[in-house]
Amino acid sequence: MEQQHKRRVRYAGTHPKKFSEKYKELNPEKYADTVAKVIAKGSTPAGMHIPIMVEEILDFLQIRPGQQGLDATLGYGGHAGRMLQCLHGQGHLYALDADPIESVKTKERLGRQGFGEDILTVRLMNFADVDRLTAEVGKFDFVLADLGLSSMQIDNPERGFSFKVDGPLDLRLNPLKGQSAAQRLQEVDRYELAGMLVENADEPYAEEIAGRIISALRKGKKIETTGQLKDIIAETLAFLPEKERKEAVKKSCQRTFQALRIDVNQEYEVLEAFMDKLPGALLSGGRAAILTFHSGEDRIVKKAFQRFCREGIYEEVARDVIRPSAAECAANSRAHSTKLRWAVKA
Repeated sequence: MEQQHKRRVRYAGTHPKKFSEKYKELNPEKYADTVAKVIAKGSTPAGMHIPIMVEEILDFLQIRPGQQGLDATLGYGGHAGRMLQCLHGQGHLYALDADPIESVKTKERLGRQGFGEDILTVRLMNFADVDRLTAEVGKFDFVLADLGLSSMQIDNPERGFSFKVDGPLDLRLNPLKGQSAAQRLQEVDRYELAGMLVENADEPYAEEIAGRIISALRKGKKIETTGQLKDIIAETLAFLPEKERKEAVKKSCQRTFQALRIDVNQEYEVLEAFMDKLPGALLSGGRAAILTFHSGEDRIVKKAFQRFCREGIYEEVARDVIRPSAAECAANSRAHSTKLRWAVKA
């Protein structure tokens, strides 16, 4: 029976305003011409994610047909798709993701590319629980963890990861678990919040921003949306000279949202647990590659690799970070802060 054509939802005006109406952002792979134009300008098309340092990762992992591997942070599936290609239909890739919304879409997307359950298994699981998976399926020849936030999470205002469009101040990778960022702000004091902004994001105006947020909340002002938090930060930095204020507000918003996201999702604790369990998930000679995006993450990865290397658990680790090429940074602005570290199991 021929499938009936389904019209997309109509929207008011000449362009869709709500994310739920933006048909290209919701299904970017259907609009190849638009995607190509956006990428050519050095931007990431809304609703999708461009994988970073793919060739460098594949060069290190040395994936061969018949191996068993793990993508510990599936995301949009760009890295997973390339790793699956390297298996040439032989072996298996397991993939983890804590996001119940995007992981389903990615599994379907990879399935349409020909990667079915015979070669790919997707689990809704935080990578801190990698030992549970290893106990069930065995150890891995290669492991990749990309610690960056996926672009499609940032682009959806309902997830609350970006201050560019107003939405609920959520910031949870799994919106079905734990506290939202708005709820978290209700229970911290000024000193804890300032410490969070420094430790998680190196925010230079941490004391001022924390003081303004807590003062506003105590006076009954609501900070439940991304726009409300952005406005508070802008008010805090109103003392800066006008010519530098706009950029300073943008940077402080980025750092504040990052700090809250790390706290809400307990990202440092989760990463430390994963790094402690990673050696036990690798076969002898197994290779692990980790992509980090800020100094806090990189310190945890570096120290764990070095500690296990000193103990003889890893036979070799990266002495220096590997950075994306200038060409990749020019083509993808989100690659600029990326660092790649690797280790080989003894």
